[in-house]
Amino acid sequence: MFIVTEEEAAAIRQAYERGGEWVAVAEFRRLFPGLSGNAEVLRWVQTIAAWRVEAQGGE
Repeated sequence: MFIVTEEEAAAIRQAYERGGEWVAVAEFRRLFPGLSGNAEVLRWVQTIAAWRVEAQGGE
């Protein structure tokens, strides 16, 4: 189990948008070096890339 901060998620999303899934996988593995298995990391990257930050204050 691991926790992804908003800053880490933003870095992964930025890598995804800049270079696609495999660039985001590389960024994910840079941030979480103890996690391995490209197929599983790819699934986590796809999930994180789909997250959207909600506006603060109920907007």
